[in-house]
Amino acid sequence: MRSPGVLHEEDFRSSSSNATHVHFPKISTAPPLQKKPSYFSSSKPLCYYILVKIIDVHTHGLGGHDTRTPDKKEILAIAAAHGALGVAGIVPAIYPAAIKVMRKHMDAVRKAMELQKTGAHTKSRIIGVHLEGPFLNPLQCGALDATAFLEPTEYHLQKLIEGFEDMVKIITVAPELKGAAGIIRKIADKGIIPSMGHSAATYSEAENGFSAGARGITHIFNAMRGFHHREPGIAGFGLLNQKVYIEVIADPFHLHRATIDLIFKIKNPARIIIVSDSVLESKKSMHAKGVTDSGGTLLGGSLSIPEAASRLIEIGFGKDAVMRCITVNPKRYLAGANIR
Repeated sequence: MRSPGVLHEEDFRSSSSNATHVHFPKISTAPPLQKKPSYFSSSKPLCYYILVKIIDVHTHGLGGHDTRTPDKKEILAIAAAHGALGVAGIVPAIYPAAIKVMRKHMDAVRKAMELQKTGAHTKSRIIGVHLEGPFLNPLQCGALDATAFLEPTEYHLQKLIEGFEDMVKIITVAPELKGAAGIIRKIADKGIIPSMGHSAATYSEAENGFSAGARGITHIFNAMRGFHHREPGIAGFGLLNQKVYIEVIADPFHLHRATIDLIFKIKNPARIIIVSDSVLESKKSMHAKGVTDSGGTLLGGSLSIPEAASRLIEIGFGKDAVMRCITVNPKRYLAGANIR
């Protein structure tokens, strides 16, 4: 009997049509890597991961459902959609909005979590929430609503998370904002993981955020200052600092394949976390188009993390390196948020 969210070796093979798979046809036209660098080699057989569960620490929704809802059924539908694809645990990401609205959305997640505790709807466990805002830089809003962003003050933080402290696992903050360092310290003191993102931070500003207690970087290279030879910025800090965790959206649209190659060459492999950043418009199975608005702005990821892992392995990345990015690494990252 298969356990939900547990990757089995046969999931990477083509087999009968009634099995659950994370093996998909190629969706990149780029040729395979001609010579695999040494870090691509797998030191462990895939069966090493048979009992290691897959965790997505950043998903807004999937298959017509998202977290912009007061309805616990919608949250449970997101969990079920991920579970059907082999994901054992998710951290639903809450969109920035008025604090009152964000709290309603957080309450829907809490009610869904409470229902799961009774043994119902447990195909993919809801671990807690990731608040992607509202303490973000409007200049790097990406697809988020910049009008909902707030100054990082202790008043706003308390008003936002009061009564939800036990279920908030991650909060994304732009470290260059006035007051951000103090808020990052407050977040960390509460046992919540501060992550840096939607940011125009310089290298030194990101370094200051890390020194204040930030332990992650939200979807590296996306919605942040780009790397420049005279100012490597927050992206450069994320690559070079070997202690900070980085989220990587590994679909074909958010990062060039060579950029993912660069990440795996430079970054501490124990600090890379593949995330879906999936949204309401993301489909329940692989598709070859990016998820965008009418103007072409990416709204979110197009692949679940089992699909993204399968794609990376297929184009030449080693199983061991990839698998730890969706299993061991996110589990250790969340250990800082008292995962239970």
